Amino acid sequence: MGFSLTGTHVIFFIASVIVAGAVSGVIIAVTTDLSNSLSERGERVRDQLDIEFTIISDPDTIPSSGGNYQFYLKNIGAVELSTTNTTFNVFVDGEIIVVANYSFADDTIQPEEVTTLNVDTDDISSGDHKLRVVGPQAIDDEFTFTIP
Repeated sequence: MGFSLTGTHVIFFIASVIVAGAVSGVIIAVTTDLSNSLSERGERVRDQLDIEFTIISDPDTIPSSGGNYQFYLKNIGAVELSTTNTTFNVFVDGEIIVVANYSFADDTIQPEEVTTLNVDTDDISSGDHKLRVVGPQAIDDEFTFTIP
């Protein structure tokens, strides 16, 4: 009878070690995935905080040149911005402006620099309007202006 009790204890001990190993393996895998997810999320948040711009035009006097209204966009973030029609979208009064109808004077904007956003005059009639520029990481700025 002593051997069967010892044998049972050994079997239970081995089974508990196997179960403990399996559970710890799962916990390590979940912890690693969680850690990686939090690191990626932190990088995305840091990128969003580093990217910032604002429209600094005079809302009552929008200059025009060559069939385009000119709006001034300033990079107030900490990183260089690529100013292309694929990294920025432009909306006037909630309507997206076709990519062919707007352009930037510069390919990039360094922090604290200003570039010109040219929007085709055919896309904006006279009156009060709202310009919304959406850039990288969905960072945006809105600007209310009047065309006489």
